[in-house]
Amino acid sequence: IYLSGGSANDQLLINTTPSGHSTLSFRAQKISNEIATVGAYPLDIDNDGWMDLFLLKVGENRILKGGPDCHFSPANASFGYQDDGMWSTAFSATWEKGQALPTLAVGNYVDRDHKDAPFGTCENNYLYRPNNAAYENPIPLRPGFCSLSMLFSDWGRTGRQDLRVSNDRHYYVRGGAEQLWKMLDEPVLYTKAEGWNKHSIWGMGIASRDITGDGIAEIYLTSMGDQKLQFLRSDTSPTFENARFGVGVTAHRPYVGGDGRPSTGWHAEFGDVDNDGLDDLFITKGNVDQMPDAAMSDPNNLLMAQPNGQFIERGVEAGVASLFRGRGAAVVDLNLDGLLDIVALNRRENVEILENISKKTGAFLSLKISQDGYNRNAIGAWIELKTETRVWHREITVGGGHASGQAGFHHFGLGDNEKVWMRINWPSDAPSDWVEVATNQHLKIEKRKNKLAVTSLKF
Repeated sequence: IYLSGGSANDQLLINTTPSGHSTLSFRAQKISNEIATVGAYPLDIDNDGWMDLFLLKVGENRILKGGPDCHFSPANASFGYQDDGMWSTAFSATWEKGQALPTLAVGNYVDRDHKDAPFGTCENNYLYRPNNAAYENPIPLRPGFCSLSMLFSDWGRTGRQDLRVSNDRHYYVRGGAEQLWKMLDEPVLYTKAEGWNKHSIWGMGIASRDITGDGIAEIYLTSMGDQKLQFLRSDTSPTFENARFGVGVTAHRPYVGGDGRPSTGWHAEFGDVDNDGLDDLFITKGNVDQMPDAAMSDPNNLLMAQPNGQFIERGVEAGVASLFRGRGAAVVDLNLDGLLDIVALNRRENVEILENISKKTGAFLSLKISQDGYNRNAIGAWIELKTETRVWHREITVGGGHASGQAGFHHFGLGDNEKVWMRINWPSDAPSDWVEVATNQHLKIEKRKNKLAVTSLKF
């Protein structure tokens, strides 16, 4: 776990937990003296099989090249990466067709040096497309509206990942909105005429997951006050509609702690924490610092998905209702027992690492996807699982959340199913054949001439 320290030093925690049903344990490993880090995203930039890190900074961002034994070294110069030392707060990456290196998108916040800062002084965002083995001449994505999250995603299954950007209206004040960039040779914004409706929120985090089984990812946006769950309402255009209030996902006020002021959402992430086959939703909450119009006692949410499509708050029962100033998070199986745990980072408080010790849970499947050559971890692929009655679709992405990323196994809760059929829709290639696999195991899935090599992993 890489922990961004803000004004303090970053920390790297090595997972020393014995695999299986063991209590979580970690040891600190020394890293370079990284400070002023806002967030971190893992990805294998140079396709060498080792995870690298992209660090968002107050100042020049940093690429750390990964190596054996979780060692990292500065690599901006190696990749030809430079920026103007802005306050960067959002990141996403994708592999565009024919490219050896990923395209990087960096979102920036306010111009700290502007005479009128902070209000109305949002910086531009930038797109870094590789030129052979280097990042040169970044493309400005104008206008910037103080972005706090961005995500490359194939929103309509068009075969291309476009860039969604969530922006903070607190500082752009007027004229701004959420954005969706069409990733052409020269990126352009989708317009109202193309079906893109104006949404103006205090945008802080993006979560993406197909929760309806139709093969299209729903979008969850964190904000101040109402959080937004959005459904695509067109087969041909990016027209999204907010879920009705009765779905139970607005999480607009604290549900415990006695503070009735509006809630402040940060990181959001889908994950099936009880393995019933329905993706639940974890949200970190917390006041920016001392904003009087927002709740000070603002608990994190755990919204449990129901078979009827509604969500029910279970944060207190699950023991995740922290009242700290939450920021980033990860919902991930840390001890490989088939249950998703939670890491929650807090401002000026210790990080919380919460082990899932639930007893009555369903089956799971945990998949590690890889392919030879470029884009080793198949960013942009879609995983599909099916039974006689259900289909699960999962897009592999880098980005989103609130300054928090993760890489590794893709976890599926599968209810009472003992077997499922699986295939991979590879990026820029045809889907694989369907293969039948047993549940309750960790699998390594490798692409070999578009056939799946499936290996059961024992820990």
